[in-house]
This record gives sequence, C-alpha cells and structure tokens, in this order.
Amino acid sequence: MAARLHCQRPMFDAIGSQLERYLDLLSVRQKLVSSNIANADTPGYKTKDIDFHFEFMSQVADARPQVIEPEGLTVKNDGNNVSLDREARLLAENAMRFNFASSLLRSHIRVLRSAIQEGRNG
Repeated sequence: MAARLHCQRPMFDAIGSQLERYLDLLSVRQKLVSSNIANADTPGYKTKDIDFHFEFMSQVADARPQVIEPEGLTVKNDGNNVSLDREARLLAENAMRFNFASSLLRSHIRVLRSAIQEGRNG
C-alpha cells in the first residue's frame, strides 16, 4: 500500500498545484473586476482583465498574470469603457469558478487525509 501511495504522490501534488494556480488567477480576476466596477464613472478609465485561458494554460512558475485591456468594448464620451453588465457577468462567472475549484480542492485534501489515515492504520 505504501508503495502505491508513494507512486501517486506526484499526481496529488500536481492536482493541488493546478488548483492553487487556478484559485490564484480567480483572485486576480476578482480584484480587477472589482476595480473596473469601482471606476465605472471615472473619466478615461480603461477596463482591465487577464486572458484567463492563456494565463492558466501557460502555468509560468511564480509569474504574475499579465493584465490586459480587452478590445472591442464600447467607449463612452468621457473615454471610459467599463460595461457594468460585462463586469457583473464576470463577477458571477468568477464566483462560480471559485466555488467549483475550492470544492475540488476540499475533495483533494479529503483524499490526502484519507490516504494518510490509511497509512497510519495499515
């Protein structure tokens, strides 16, 4: 049993690392979207975001996500391009993703705890 658990350990570490990176990206996006909403009436303010898919797939170790200004947004007369509808949708999407990822991480931790307990009892 211990040999099998030892072989699976890198897989558990990889899953945990991926989930941690995913949650970190969600946190960055949450801050950016909140800032966009806070600046919805600031003249000249440009919406900021991250290319979520690119950032997650790149998995650059210890790198901060690159903040981008999304293209194709309608610019108001004062130069501001924040769309409250878009930002509200992103907040809801982000919350849903965060809940899902944190649920996966909790499951991952339960599996690890179970394996530890099984190792102690075996």
